[in-house]
Amino acid sequence: MAIDLKYFIQPTPNPLAMKFIFNKDVKTRGKVTYGGPDECEQNPMAKTLFKIPHVIKLHFFENVITVSQNGDGDWDDIEDDVIDVVTDTIAEHDPNFKEGIDEEERRAQLPEKVRQIEEILDRTIRPGLQGDGGDIVVRSYDEDQNKVFVQYQGACTTCPSSSLGTLMAIKNFLRDEFDPDVEVETIEEAML
Repeated sequence: MAIDLKYFIQPTPNPLAMKFIFNKDVKTRGKVTYGGPDECEQNPMAKTLFKIPHVIKLHFFENVITVSQNGDGDWDDIEDDVIDVVTDTIAEHDPNFKEGIDEEERRAQLPEKVRQIEEILDRTIRPGLQGDGGDIVVRSYDEDQNKVFVQYQGACTTCPSSSLGTLMAIKNFLRDEFDPDVEVETIEEAML
């Protein structure tokens, strides 16, 4: 069965990431970021996208795939290859795939203060990051240090503006709505 796939390619603030927007969902619930083909057992489309030279990270969210490259590739070639892979695999792709714990389950297991922080980010920061092909997740909150540890996802993981401007905005929102003395720090995926 042929699927009438329509798409739009949009640059992100990160020159190493491009956002591919489709007329079909690629992830119906939640979001997922992959750092390599070994992480996407339930997503054959993602495994195939990692075969494209220079692709180092993928982020699936609703009808969007954000593709990050290592900086050595030509975007024109990568874009063509991404569209070819998605066109070839979309008919068999299950947008309801589940990788690990879904967002609702994850949030239900969080301590109350971390849920409160996530809700603040939902209203303030997250929509902008998602619009740019990325996202953020609260990894922990250390009450003794009054410090929130966040991790960027998708296009935001390697974006220079994430580590500067966005981090300051997060701190300002949390100081206004959560605790005036809170600190915010990013953690890298390698530290997990």
